[in-house]
Amino acid sequence: MARIIALSNQKGGVGKTTSAINLGAALAAIGRRVLLVDIDPQASLTDALGIDASQLVQSIYDVLLGTVPLRTILQSRFQLTVAPATIDLAAAEMQLISEVGRERILADVLASVTSAFDEILIDCPPSLGLLTVNALTAADAVLIPVECHYMALRGLTQLVQSIEKIQRRANPRLTILGVLPTMYDPRTLHEQEVLGELQKLFPGKVFPPIRRSIRFAETALAGKSMLVYDPTHVGAQAYRDLATEVLRG
Repeated sequence: MARIIALSNQKGGVGKTTSAINLGAALAAIGRRVLLVDIDPQASLTDALGIDASQLVQSIYDVLLGTVPLRTILQSRFQLTVAPATIDLAAAEMQLISEVGRERILADVLASVTSAFDEILIDCPPSLGLLTVNALTAADAVLIPVECHYMALRGLTQLVQSIEKIQRRANPRLTILGVLPTMYDPRTLHEQEVLGELQKLFPGKVFPPIRRSIRFAETALAGKSMLVYDPTHVGAQAYRDLATEVLRG
């Protein structure tokens, strides 16, 4: 049965999508069967893998509403399987709010494919709304990408509190897999200090940081992971190392 990992942080621009794609690619490269699920209405993961969200007739939105099964929307990109999103997801929270067991809809959807994959990575929206609650309720673990700035630290308390509520009320098996510092520049004292604070806040749970590089933006434009776009790049190796650590966890 697949392990389900939600990549979550209510702050935008912290590298959730980049990390979902490249961690997924690194896991796939060592033979894991990987499903990427995009539940962000911005459809960043979908677009960054070269899938034109504006041209999709059906997406994860339709699956959550129960109009089509998950398998019918899945697409293959390189070694990855993708459940794409569209802007329609922006309306999903309002449409699902009156549903019985609304926080478990994604969990029920993913249950139909867990035997077909080894790892399922969910790219969450930058909020703590119903879509993120669904992801955390479905997940076995949550990976928290965070930028190394003090403002980014401030929101972590709220996220951890939300995770603890999900653990108590809906998903007692949910654990924090770890915190992933992203866009890290070791040349700045500020970012070194923030990394140190993260290590104090989450002892033993902070993965080695992913260094800042313009190449990650280039990969999104190319519709590829870093491991495909530039496999010898230090960023590609960083995600290979992360995949190894994730499998150990």
